[in-house]
Amino acid sequence: MEVTAKLKYARISPQKCRLVADVVRGAPVGNAISTLRFMPKKGADMVLKVLESAVANAENNNGADIDELKVHRIMIDTAPVLKRSSSRAKGRGARIVKRNSHITVVVSDGRKD
Repeated sequence: MEVTAKLKYARISPQKCRLVADVVRGAPVGNAISTLRFMPKKGADMVLKVLESAVANAENNNGADIDELKVHRIMIDTAPVLKRSSSRAKGRGARIVKRNSHITVVVSDGRKD
């Protein structure tokens, strides 16, 4: 049984968030949560929130056992970017691109239900 949780339009670039997601992909949920809790990156807090939401969904909606859950998939997709401008020398302007992410976490206990 697979259970999903999503965070859309997270204000972090996908490249930075994928560094965090690669660490916990495929790990048991307990290990993944403890790893993310002590990781000193901004993306770790966001991924942790989505992972805890997926675990809560699995427990409350499907009655899954938390000890058997594993992080089946983590996908960090690109969301629409915010385009801003900054003043430069001689009256010119430069574009600033603020990137956003969609974070999707799928937890599974390995059973096909």
